[in-house]
Amino acid sequence: MQNWKNLMKEAQKMQAKLAKMQEELKQRIVEATSGGGMVRVSCNGQQEIVSISIDPGLLEEKDVEMLQDLVLVAVNEALRRSREMAQEELAKITGGLNIPGL
Repeated sequence: MQNWKNLMKEAQKMQAKLAKMQEELKQRIVEATSGGGMVRVSCNGQQEIVSISIDPGLLEEKDVEMLQDLVLVAVNEALRRSREMAQEELAKITGGLNIPGL
């Protein structure tokens, strides 16, 4: 019975750490660029895009397909970096254990 109580206590501690980590990840930002920095995308640690910046020079070219491609590349890279950052933070809490649903 004591082991069960200890296990529950540890699970509650981990849950509190996870909640704190999620709040911190909202504040942490990663950035990705494409087109030599002409498109910049910022994403927080919860995989939310927080800003997109497009160099006005790209708009002068009127090449919509190129602009779409550059935005797509930068968004995907920002999301990848955000997931990677979140996984690294999660590994610190779980000790590298792969817990389903986290």
